[in-house]
Amino acid sequence: MVNLVRGSDIQPESVSWLWNGWLAEGKMHILGGAPGTGKTTIALALAATVTTGGRWPDGSRSPVGSVVIWSGEDDPADTLIPRLMLSGADMRRIFFVKDVFDETETRAFDPTRDITPLRRRLSQIDDVRLLIVDPIVSAVTGDGNSNPQVRRNLQPLADLAAFMRCALLGITHFTKGTIGRDPVERINGSVAFGALARVVLVAAKHQEEGEGGQVVRLLARAKSNIGPDGGGFEYDLHQDELKTHPGVLASTVLWGTAVEGAARELLAIADTTGDDGEGGKLADAKRFLADLLVDGPLPSKTIKADAEGAGYSWQTMRRAKHALGIEAVKAGMKGGWAWSLVRRCSENPEDAQEKMMSTLGNVEHLQGEVVDYESD
Repeated sequence: MVNLVRGSDIQPESVSWLWNGWLAEGKMHILGGAPGTGKTTIALALAATVTTGGRWPDGSRSPVGSVVIWSGEDDPADTLIPRLMLSGADMRRIFFVKDVFDETETRAFDPTRDITPLRRRLSQIDDVRLLIVDPIVSAVTGDGNSNPQVRRNLQPLADLAAFMRCALLGITHFTKGTIGRDPVERINGSVAFGALARVVLVAAKHQEEGEGGQVVRLLARAKSNIGPDGGGFEYDLHQDELKTHPGVLASTVLWGTAVEGAARELLAIADTTGDDGEGGKLADAKRFLADLLVDGPLPSKTIKADAEGAGYSWQTMRRAKHALGIEAVKAGMKGGWAWSLVRRCSENPEDAQEKMMSTLGNVEHLQGEVVDYESD
């Protein structure tokens, strides 16, 4: 018998968020990106935030809870645990899905047959907030490009997340040769991966260096059926040695500033090499930037304000900076950044130094030693 429910018998509910606008309780999410963007490290940094009730990249506070991780690619002991520890996770709230004891044998966890026993085990943990599956294709048997097959395999996981009221985060790669396409369409495998997910997040690595010479990466919100989409956060990957375990190296995420715009546009900027022809917008931005700096260095905040007033995005100005070989200098450890055209040999050294110190003295009114970050 088919069960019908009258609409008047269903009370409306608001979406419950683990991270407002980004991770929803009881919903499926996908985090996709190209190799080298640190997708797993991002997921583990989010996990660490949950276990400690820390702050999300936007500064909001996470509720405290436990995290369950099912990884089919990385070893917990030498990869996942070190990254979690470096990210400050409460390891007592981290659980890994391992093997299954099935009466007479011990075998690998199989999502096609073990979701029910997993649900029973998770029910014994009263505060599961996040379930990470890395990679999400591990949950699919057979053809990962088949929509019906993917939906059949992922639905039990989605139902588990709904039952546990925890956010489900599946990690996957981008399909090769898809640069420029809609980010959701770039998700590897069947379109069902992106279709079933209520929120799709994407990670990218800028082809151009950041202001201080570091690699700039971006986490963007490509799709959301339950809230706003677009926007994101810059981040960097930092590697360090665990203080409690000498010789054990791990990576973690250092979150940067928030960015605005559609994910497709943000990824297009990240993917570009900066060579769009001298007649394009980049060429105009290069001329604009060169004119700004012709009389000497300027604080990057001033450049950003002038550029936005002229209709140039900050990402475009960064590309122009890289194309022109502009130097980024810093006033002390906590001082602001200033940009400077590469000084010509014919320039009077005393005049150049006077211009530099005059400009840096106006950067947030902070004094300090002039440091060429890119030469460190």
